[in-house]
Amino acid sequence: MRYELFIAIRHIKARKRQTILSVAAIGIAVMILLVSQAFMAGFTGELYDKTVSNLPHVVVSPQEGEDYIHLYQNIVTKTNNIESVVASSPYLIGEASFEFRDNTRNAALKGVIPSDEDAVAHVRQEVVTGSFEELAYSSNTIMIGDDLADDLEIELGDTVRVSFPNANPLSLEVIAIFDTGTPEDESLTYTSLETAQRFFDTANVINGISLRLEDFNNDRQVASIIQNEGYEASGWTENNPEILRTIAIERTSNNITLGFILLIASFGVVSTLNMVVMSKIKEIGILMAMGAKRSSIGMIFLMESGILGLAGAVVGALAGTVIALSVGSYPLPEGTFGEITSIPVLVRPLDVITIIVVVFLLNLIAGIYPARHAASFDPVTAISAK
Repeated sequence: MRYELFIAIRHIKARKRQTILSVAAIGIAVMILLVSQAFMAGFTGELYDKTVSNLPHVVVSPQEGEDYIHLYQNIVTKTNNIESVVASSPYLIGEASFEFRDNTRNAALKGVIPSDEDAVAHVRQEVVTGSFEELAYSSNTIMIGDDLADDLEIELGDTVRVSFPNANPLSLEVIAIFDTGTPEDESLTYTSLETAQRFFDTANVINGISLRLEDFNNDRQVASIIQNEGYEASGWTENNPEILRTIAIERTSNNITLGFILLIASFGVVSTLNMVVMSKIKEIGILMAMGAKRSSIGMIFLMESGILGLAGAVVGALAGTVIALSVGSYPLPEGTFGEITSIPVLVRPLDVITIIVVVFLLNLIAGIYPARHAASFDPVTAISAK
């Protein structure tokens, strides 16, 4: 063992109260940082699960200047052959007016192939009554959102009148009702692709294709590949920038607050080490008189700073992990936050390791000042100091 490390450990052991307080200060800061990071990761994951996972990752639109995609099977085949694409769903969507008894509302009518749409957007999970798959087997049927059903005062099995200028009026039976907890519950309805084509008086065309990717972070790359085929395409990050904006704002404010906490803890270590330096002036002078180099004197206190930082980081990381996992397992009252049954928490090993390394390095940096201060003493003056 190098004598610098031996002396650093002796100093730390000799000042048990100060050591405990320093380690505790760093540990509390790291604990707060880790718990907050786990909440942030859990919140982000929950946001992705409730939004991005049910959104089309890429949307293909008609070529510029066109209203529809003709012979759409060709582009569907090409998109399905793209490596990242795991599912695609052609659709025809447009505005329609819905009338039931004396109630009238406007909403979008989306014609889909049920199995394809469910593979992309997991629509079946949102159905609260009825069967979404029945759209594929029954003509003149429709699925509507629960809010629209309430507005129209319509129930499962009722028939709604659907019309719009330049469209063929239809009477569609409500065979399912869905609830997403979003404005779509009032503004979107589903029917079969054939029924929508008959309603909008269009023959074997669509005006969009929804894609699901193996990794939703590849949306821009896939959109670019499709654009090279001459079609308009956009990823979910372009179509839903508010999701990324919300996460970015949360992460930025979180990091700023936690950064200040870590700085406060690091300054506590600096203050502690500076007090040690001032109390060990004579011992420092003796070491120098015995031949210790100034760099070795500085290294002693730099090692103390590193040991305190590492100990505090490890203790804080362990405590933060236990607290985060304990809080994450706490059940929430049913219905408090929709479908969320427990506080979303995600402790990632990489986050724990990163926090420990960053805090360790930060404390090493913080220890530079007291280390240089200790190494700057004149041996004669230091030995004669009272």
